[in-house]
Amino acid sequence: MTDLVTIPLNAVANQTVQVPLSGYAVQLDIKQRSTGLYMDVYLDGTLMLAGVLCQNCTWIVRDAYRGFPGDMAFVDTQGSEDPQYSGLNDRWVLYYLEGAV
Repeated sequence: MTDLVTIPLNAVANQTVQVPLSGYAVQLDIKQRSTGLYMDVYLDGTLMLAGVLCQNCTWIVRDAYRGFPGDMAFVDTQGSEDPQYSGLNDRWVLYYLEGAV
């Protein structure tokens, strides 16, 4: 079984995070909107997913055909609410699991 990897985030409304995952250069553009937290996902510089709504305990990639080597999900460590930027990396933690899709 592959271990979960925590992706470090900042508690800011808009951020770009670059992180190596499964040997790939992954970029996450995370944006807080009035309707929720959204994410764009890049794999080795190629946009794989755009405007994905981030929800508690819900996989972000979901489909293996997209070519992403695993999947990510936000987890509310204090309840069951969807993520908001103000609690990122504290209340809401973003996890990566290789081969999850």
